[in-house]
Amino acid sequence: MKYHLYIFLLLSLFCTKTMAKSVGNKGFQLVWADEFNQKELDTTFWNNEVAKPGWVNNELQQYTNGDNITLRHGKLILEARKEDGKYTSSRVNSSGKKTFTYGLIEIKAKLPQEVGTWPALWMLGQNIDKAGWPACGELDIMEHVGKHPNFIHTSIHNPSGYGETPYTGVLEIKNPFTKFHIYSMNWDKDSISFYVDGRLSYTYNPKEKTEANWPFGKPFFLIFNVAIGGNWGGPTIDDSKLPATMEVDYVRVYQKK
Repeated sequence: MKYHLYIFLLLSLFCTKTMAKSVGNKGFQLVWADEFNQKELDTTFWNNEVAKPGWVNNELQQYTNGDNITLRHGKLILEARKEDGKYTSSRVNSSGKKTFTYGLIEIKAKLPQEVGTWPALWMLGQNIDKAGWPACGELDIMEHVGKHPNFIHTSIHNPSGYGETPYTGVLEIKNPFTKFHIYSMNWDKDSISFYVDGRLSYTYNPKEKTEANWPFGKPFFLIFNVAIGGNWGGPTIDDSKLPATMEVDYVRVYQKK
């Protein structure tokens, strides 16, 4: 009996250390989710962004109109490729379809490992067309660059801090390429906190809220993308390892009851 209890405790400890963890949603209620169980991208939720290379951050890829997306086994798969000497990839957003002001956002995902990739799970203010960037505000729930494997970045961008990115946190994790992890953001009128598998990465909470440091009291939309190269992804691309994929198991948005 003691032997079986010992084995059970060991297995429990192992699972605790290796399983993706939620930050916990006590006091919240689910207001929207996409579990990606359908056969095609749900265009009542999502838009495909189509853009040429160099559109932002000097990135090398062309974003295609759904050609680099697959839904399979309940996963959204965004694939970066090199085809006919050109890089292609995918970027989807929920602009004008699913926007949120405050809440707990959880995204379960598995990342590409290849050098030169720059996957991101993030949000922008819905007023970007009117206010521009960074006045619209940006919330980076997860960013990773292949040249710095295993390090997950979470950041805030606004008029009071961008360029050098002073509002940021970094966590090193194991197996982001072979296992799914939960990337979370808890955002309310006072502060914004980022987590990886329940571990706090960074909290942003300026005591005095101004237009420059807090453009975060209004609707934001979601963006998922895999960039290639660019200002942060770097000039070195390991073409032999392409295609590279980011898989998203689900996105869930909770708000306080």
